Amino acid sequence: MKEQVERLSKNEWANTISQLVLASSSPRRKELVASLGLSLPVYILSSDVDESVPSDWAPVHIVEQLALRKAHATAAILRERQEEQQSLVIGADTIVVVDGRVLGKPIDRDEALSMLRCLQGREHEVYTGVACVVAQSGTETVAHRMTKVYMKPMTDEALKRYVATGEPDDKAGAYGIQGLGATLVEKIDGCYFNVVGLPVSLLSDMLAQYEIQVF
Repeated sequence: MKEQVERLSKNEWANTISQLVLASSSPRRKELVASLGLSLPVYILSSDVDESVPSDWAPVHIVEQLALRKAHATAAILRERQEEQQSLVIGADTIVVVDGRVLGKPIDRDEALSMLRCLQGREHEVYTGVACVVAQSGTETVAHRMTKVYMKPMTDEALKRYVATGEPDDKAGAYGIQGLGATLVEKIDGCYFNVVGLPVSLLSDMLAQYEIQVF
């Protein structure tokens, strides 16, 4: 795991972090964080950030830097509000990669159909970057997970019917494995929750660095 966190004593972290803030409006990520049953309160505060990146960035660099960008933007909002609570901000970003081509969220349903045609009947990779940023100090930790997804062959009519459901509209790669998109997937190699949008095993390891234990 790539770490950029300043080493503090266990007691210092435990006495410092009093709340978590998820820098995302994604209901899927909200549900996954809630599923951890953490003792700290968890709040949602997303911010608008520029998600454009240089064309030569590797997938790992893209998701880690965008996760950091989102977390730092939310941390800046908290500092502007002069929040008294010490907050740990969680940012995440997910992309789909096939043949070196990065697929984000489709701009419309025509593009969604084009993405699905590209993915059907073959393997692709899903990357999710996760960043933790202490709002008041800016101290950061960032890491990522990659999962291979094998999508079964589908007829064009079936893909069109899936696109018509609207589920692909806001999903990287134009499908949601936690919904109807599960019927498109033959198998996966790696973390399922990474494909959903937040690898909870990785997140729990990162939270542990701040003495925030899942159990």
